[in-house]
Amino acid sequence: MISTFRSTSFSLLLLLGLGAGCQRPPQASTAPAPASTSRSAAFWLTTPDKSALFQLQPAPTWSASPAAGAVIEVDDSQTFQPIDGFGYCLTGGSAELLHRMDAPKRAALLQELFGTTGNAIGVSYLRLSIGASDLDAQVFSYDDLPAGQTDPTLAKFSLAPDRAHLLPILKEILAINPAIKLLGSPWSPPTWMKTNGNSKGGSLKPEFYDAYARYFVKYVQQMKAEGVRIDAITIQNEPLHPGNNPSLLMLAEQQAEFVKKHLGPTFKAAKLDTKIIVYDHNADRPDYPITILNDPEAKQYVDGSAFHLYAGPIEALSQVHDAHPDKNLYFTEQWVGSKSNFSENLPWHVRTLIIGGTRNWARTVLEWNLAADPQQNPHTPGGCTECRGALTLDGNTVSREDAYYIIAHASKFVRPGSVRIGSSVTGKLANVAFKAPNGDRVLIVQNDNPTAQTFSVRHAGRTFASTLAPGAVGTYVW
Repeated sequence: MISTFRSTSFSLLLLLGLGAGCQRPPQASTAPAPASTSRSAAFWLTTPDKSALFQLQPAPTWSASPAAGAVIEVDDSQTFQPIDGFGYCLTGGSAELLHRMDAPKRAALLQELFGTTGNAIGVSYLRLSIGASDLDAQVFSYDDLPAGQTDPTLAKFSLAPDRAHLLPILKEILAINPAIKLLGSPWSPPTWMKTNGNSKGGSLKPEFYDAYARYFVKYVQQMKAEGVRIDAITIQNEPLHPGNNPSLLMLAEQQAEFVKKHLGPTFKAAKLDTKIIVYDHNADRPDYPITILNDPEAKQYVDGSAFHLYAGPIEALSQVHDAHPDKNLYFTEQWVGSKSNFSENLPWHVRTLIIGGTRNWARTVLEWNLAADPQQNPHTPGGCTECRGALTLDGNTVSREDAYYIIAHASKFVRPGSVRIGSSVTGKLANVAFKAPNGDRVLIVQNDNPTAQTFSVRHAGRTFASTLAPGAVGTYVW
């Protein structure tokens, strides 16, 4: 996986907030963050130099006076897509590292991640791997057999590999947030279903399309029996990237065939309400999901399309929306490389994914692995060696990394059921606004200028002014 970030020289002209290191959680105020008031808006700040890391700032004050300078107009009358949540990919490796922590330390960390009070950041959506991803310690499926054997009835299907670490962690998370939404994505079918008999590459044999559809059904049903509801599945992680371990090549025409003649009817027969989401790969190929959705037999079973952004523009999501406005869009993965810098990652990810993704109809924005160790382990042989987790876990020692703060700026306040509302773009002040289920308005702003910017926010005839340092991110709640 390769991400290219535009390097910016940051001359920090404005220092807001107290110094903080990556080992510290977001600083909580002495009282709950203010909800809507007539006098002020809550303001949470992160700066590229880490002088403020998702810290509550002095509240901007509303005024009836005319706005000065650049103005971001927030407009409730313009409504767009609802939001399902913001979060991470809970890889098997992430779960293993969390599970190896001492129970009290882990409980406190999971509360901070998935709770909604105090210093918690309110993660509301997780992506799981169906079988192993490349960030598991080893490759596995739920029906592994010796070479030359097959199991078309799936008599040997078992979630046993997930019982070691993933399921215990999921159950602890669900105890904190029973409503969290979970998306399952496979990196590879069992090798006996594949043309090359290998975990890496190959394609799904047509004679096993039906068995693989039932493999998905068994996964959803057996997870439910464990108390874990799978809200949605994608059919294949990165179907045009067969070079990972594990992986599978699945062309758009093959995926359409699989959906319309096998997976869709099999889900329907099993009376599953788990959503079927297609594609789950880069924004340079919007033709892939459009090809599937242009087939009415396949489309009837499909909830929407999922995207990553290792290639292509984020605006490609709108191209798919415009072609099929009745189908949903999800942003499901972006890594942070271990050799990249916070000063580049913070502005790029917030501007391009949190703001750009939701402005282009995404109902979710998910960063890649939740946790890794200091050497970016574990991973499969040939898996990603430079994937920095949102957390670096060294036993019980926790370091909060780039993706922790990137997601926190949205997840804490843009709760599931929020709706994106109108907000004007002025200059290089990228922004997006939402109306939360509790009635709060939430505005996320990223200053993409090389100098500090003072601007005004106007809503319902009132304005407040705020200043952001170059590259900084502010979340405003009122």
